[in-house]
Amino acid sequence: MSLFKNPWGSNEKTNFRNLFFGVDNENDPDRPKVHENVTLGVSYKFRSKPPQIGKNALLRSNTVIYNDVEIGNDFQTGHGVLVREKTTIGDKVLIGTNTVIEGHCDIGSNISIQSNVYIPKNTLIEDYVFLGPCSCFTNDRYPLRSDYKLEGPIIRKGASVGANSTFLSGIEVGEGAMVAAGAIVTRDIPPYYLAIGAPAKHKPLPKHFKKLNQI
Repeated sequence: MSLFKNPWGSNEKTNFRNLFFGVDNENDPDRPKVHENVTLGVSYKFRSKPPQIGKNALLRSNTVIYNDVEIGNDFQTGHGVLVREKTTIGDKVLIGTNTVIEGHCDIGSNISIQSNVYIPKNTLIEDYVFLGPCSCFTNDRYPLRSDYKLEGPIIRKGASVGANSTFLSGIEVGEGAMVAAGAIVTRDIPPYYLAIGAPAKHKPLPKHFKKLNQI
């Protein structure tokens, strides 16, 4: 049986399987698979609640999940993933190695998030979305220069985001839209459009790309 780091600071490792997953039978085929050095239940405030994770999870080494996180079934992480507080995640979601989800995020189902993706506070990601490696989203238009409401991205259903793309705060990526690798996105992308270049220009997707992702 896998061991978890004690989120309350003790050097002693404690088994928290039942607390977080509600599983008490090692023969249960849906029981989670947890690698070494996984930290579950980081307390960020008094009376925060342990994270809840559905069936058939796979948490790879050095994953850290804060309190007040709710995750559905068939969840997988790469190594070194961070999921902060007040985040909800649906079913069949993959989060790649070294990806950071900063909290207060709403993430749907059937989603593939590749390695080294940065997802800031106040992000909404709908179902069937693909986020390529090293894509970077922001939520602060004027860092440290003025008071500004933090606005993360809105990624609508079935959108695909290419590797190494960068987004200004508050950008909405329309349903079924695609973002080319390396694009710098400075304005909203309409549904079923392609954003390409730096700064990104928009053009309609070819007919054969006007469909949702199969994830």
